[in-house]
Amino acid sequence: MSENILETIKLFYDYSGLQVLTGVDLQVEKGERHAIIGPNGAGKTTLFNVITGMYSPSRGKVMFKGKNVSGFKPHKLSRLGMGRSFQITSTFHNLSTFQNIRMGVLSRMGIRFNMFNRVDKMEEVTKETNAILERINLKEETHAPADALSYGKHRSLEVSLAMSTDPDLVMLDEPTAGMSRDETHNAVDLIRRLTEGKTMVIVEHDMDVVFSLADRITVLHHGKVLAVGKPDEIRNMKEVKDAYLGHRREV
Repeated sequence: MSENILETIKLFYDYSGLQVLTGVDLQVEKGERHAIIGPNGAGKTTLFNVITGMYSPSRGKVMFKGKNVSGFKPHKLSRLGMGRSFQITSTFHNLSTFQNIRMGVLSRMGIRFNMFNRVDKMEEVTKETNAILERINLKEETHAPADALSYGKHRSLEVSLAMSTDPDLVMLDEPTAGMSRDETHNAVDLIRRLTEGKTMVIVEHDMDVVFSLADRITVLHHGKVLAVGKPDEIRNMKEVKDAYLGHRREV
């Protein structure tokens, strides 16, 4: 029997009197890649932000690893094992690529970066950081400031930063937004490699990306769950086509 690592139970969110989420029930199984899709205004980003602690729900619950984490702040969720990336890049722009990844590794290892740390601990951090840079094909940009990277590489760095803390669940918000087709292809390959054996939730507009990565898909429409299923099931559901996929190019 599958175990849910993340659930929302009758989740509501009101914004200035406007009901954005209306009783959303979401189940994400441990080890799966789960996509959330829907037309503009469906409530995808709001749901993402409620789950990751940016917003507090008006009603309902967010359950993470069996614990009610409704209203928990992002830093507390991070300590519990939830990592996230943002639709707008959120790396440390003035730090190098190496320093960005090292921040995540230090956090995962519970090490505060200061001159009094043991050298052997820092050597372990450096080794792990270099291994990650090698894995994400950014070794040549080790010393480059994050804001000097190309857009595609900057986005890849952000996804990698979210993964560098070794979270139990990683939440990715539009990780390929604004990318060229080649950059998107590379990003999908990177995400697939980094999330191997992990649990991932992705909010994404690009249906090629969704159908390439997702094991299951939840479709939101007007703040409610319209459908849940495997990619082939979602692709062929008439109600999904009518609400969303039918208004987009064939994928």
